[in-house]
Amino acid sequence: MKSQAGTGLLAACLVSAAAAALAAPAAAAEAPVEVPLQPLGAVLPMAPPSLSTGVPLPMPGAPEGLGRTTEGGLPELLLLPRTPLGAELPETAVEAPLPGLLGGRPLGTAMLTSDRSDMNTSTPGASLGEPLSLPEQGGQLGLPGVQLPKAALLAPVLSGALDSDLGLNGSES
Repeated sequence: MKSQAGTGLLAACLVSAAAAALAAPAAAAEAPVEVPLQPLGAVLPMAPPSLSTGVPLPMPGAPEGLGRTTEGGLPELLLLPRTPLGAELPETAVEAPLPGLLGGRPLGTAMLTSDRSDMNTSTPGASLGEPLSLPEQGGQLGLPGVQLPKAALLAPVLSGALDSDLGLNGSES
């Protein structure tokens, strides 16, 4: 009886730990940032703008290209694999009051916003190619031949779509 209760308690702990581990990356997708622009009020002839955004926290994925084979079926010597990173760029909002012309009434507020968007990138990598060749028929006692490696740099990749919106809020009478 006690062993069944202990097993059930252990299973409940494991399930809750797994749920917390899966929820933690989703909850920590960004760090909100309010940029303090109030000191600009002493320099600008109008109220200072406001800027709110967030810092994306990229989540690394599994390295790419491990276990890749070349034309002859030999494994490619990958010195530095490319590692994918994924993040969601947070919403950004900039609001700046528009002063009135010739000291008149303020015209309103200019707003520039960008919506959330997905960003995917991968780090650069390096490959040495195939330093060994397949054994020739009937020669070299079945041992692979040595050839000059074909060194290559794998370029980084960045993909995403940014969308912004510019608006004007009229002043209220």
